[in-house]
Amino acid sequence: MTESSLVTVTVCARNGAHWVEECLDALHAQTHRPLEIIAVNDGSTDSTGVRMDQWKQSKADSDVDVTIVHQDAIGLSAGRMNALERAQGEWVAITDIDVRPEQDWIEKMLEANEPVGEETIVAVTGRTIFKTHTDVVSRFRAIQIASKYRSRPRRTSLANGPCSMFKRHALLDVGGFDSNWYHAEDMEVSLRLLQNGGSIVYAPDAIVSHVPEIGVRRFLHKRRRDARAHLRIVRHYPSRQRSGPGFDFIGSAGIALSIFPVVLLMLLSFLPFLLELPVEQSLQEMWQVKMALGGLMLGALVELMFRRGPLGTITRGVKSSGGKGGFLVAISVRILVLRWSIALWQGLILGCLDAIFARNGHKRLFG
Repeated sequence: MTESSLVTVTVCARNGAHWVEECLDALHAQTHRPLEIIAVNDGSTDSTGVRMDQWKQSKADSDVDVTIVHQDAIGLSAGRMNALERAQGEWVAITDIDVRPEQDWIEKMLEANEPVGEETIVAVTGRTIFKTHTDVVSRFRAIQIASKYRSRPRRTSLANGPCSMFKRHALLDVGGFDSNWYHAEDMEVSLRLLQNGGSIVYAPDAIVSHVPEIGVRRFLHKRRRDARAHLRIVRHYPSRQRSGPGFDFIGSAGIALSIFPVVLLMLLSFLPFLLELPVEQSLQEMWQVKMALGGLMLGALVELMFRRGPLGTITRGVKSSGGKGGFLVAISVRILVLRWSIALWQGLILGCLDAIFARNGHKRLFG
């Protein structure tokens, strides 16, 4: 692979009109040449498609070949596959419309394409930095993502959707992106590449910036969607059948998943005691009191989870970045994590229904 290899950068968007110009400008500003840009409008009902066309017209004299594709609202996976089939580059990079790559993003990923030993590198993934706003959600999300990347090894199991580059022929050899996949198309295709004998490497200096993730509802919707899709991944690629590195990008989500059942058990343990009020016997003889004490121990366990490990890192980071009102910030973070945990369980339930009815990329349970 030489420095002059053509790289195709693709981005797919639905109803992201206010992000179009900044994203495409950042892609066009890449230092690497030759470069091709393919932008897919996934059935937007706002002015996304119009703005993409206008942006292309403004670059009529550019040295970058620009293609705008308009498709029905058939999803991100289908959009990425559409772009992949049209791409001319030896490498095909993917990103999202709410992402702003640094100018040397492509260049740094190409530099990381240096095999160690007998590696066959088929994908390189960069690092996403989430920008922050004044709200707790954006600060929480930024610190959570940063903590994941800090512990990431060189060889990884996931080429993240906002910041990765694939060997085009290797991606086509494993079937590319399946339009039936409900979310997590980057993880699914990454595992296929690993199963096919390829390696994915992490390039920490290949940086993209993500716009702030603002709003509790948006945050919970995305986490519910993550969990729903992750069930498909785990079902289709159980650990005993996977080759290469294990999942390295779960991070604090696994701990967050346990918060809701522990809190629920804690609250239920107090219920028998509350139903006995007013108490007419010795507290030492009441089994309800013993259950309530068990609930207090569960509460202490939850608090310990918020102070130590991945959640502790995030909690302390959000609190220290929040300025005044540290106590209120701490309470807000705990409520947010509890709601996150509930959203994850909701997503897993939806994923189970997808598996039962063979929806959203799931194989049939029988036959």
